[in-house]
Amino acid sequence: MTAPSPKVFSKTAQRGDGAVAIEAVPLRHPGRWVGSAVLAFLVIFLLQGWAANPRMQWDVVGEYLFSPAVLQGLGTTLLLTVLAMVVGVAGGAVLAILRMSSNPLLSGLSAFYIWVFRGTPLLVQLLFWYFLSAVVPKIGLGVPWGPTFFEFDTNQIITQMTAAVLGLGLHEAAYMGEIVRAGITSVDVGQTEAAHALGMTRFQTLRKIVLPQAMRLIIPPTGNQAVSMLKTTSLVFAIAVPELLTSIQGIYSRNFQQVPLLTVACIWYLVATTVLNAGQYYIERRFNR
Repeated sequence: MTAPSPKVFSKTAQRGDGAVAIEAVPLRHPGRWVGSAVLAFLVIFLLQGWAANPRMQWDVVGEYLFSPAVLQGLGTTLLLTVLAMVVGVAGGAVLAILRMSSNPLLSGLSAFYIWVFRGTPLLVQLLFWYFLSAVVPKIGLGVPWGPTFFEFDTNQIITQMTAAVLGLGLHEAAYMGEIVRAGITSVDVGQTEAAHALGMTRFQTLRKIVLPQAMRLIIPPTGNQAVSMLKTTSLVFAIAVPELLTSIQGIYSRNFQQVPLLTVACIWYLVATTVLNAGQYYIERRFNR
């Protein structure tokens, strides 16, 4: 007969056949219930005070929640998030593969890229791409130190939107490179050796053996990066890209209703992050099968 669990009381009773019956009684946790009740009261009190505060001007929030300018800014935010993550994930995969290369030059270049882009602030990188024409006024295609076949004005190529995508995407690639590398190295090296013994190339091994298993570790932090990118797009206000927060700022600079309009921004950010979290959940469930 095993000892009773430390989380329960036990009562013993003599049965008619002489055996001892044990009745397990769960431990009482009055402190836990009291703490939960106090916490619930505080949450309800704060929410009620916030919702009933006349200074929140909920009528203004409702007025601008579906404003065309706000929805257009939201669309720009979502577009920036998707484009930046596409650039970041693709670039991160390339950086991870180069970082794990046996060629010291390729591995060193990947490490240098990650060091530079993770070591400088994102806002500085956005401004750098935006003012690239000050350093490189013309972008051309031709022979190095030779004739140029095509030449374009940098300001025509690196627009505000392009600068935002480059700044966000290339910065994200540095982080995604380490995330992908961590996922790849988590797969047992013996599986790679077995694939090579079967005649599979390095690319086939990576695509069919390593990556499908590494995705279980790559997807969760990638989902976190996507949610973070959605909010990080607010930094592009520095180069005047009309994303959600920039649109909100443009409205309250005219009507001086800062708090209600910032509440509108928070609502839309919460809605978008909720959708991303739901998508991450279903993708994780699929790869965990």
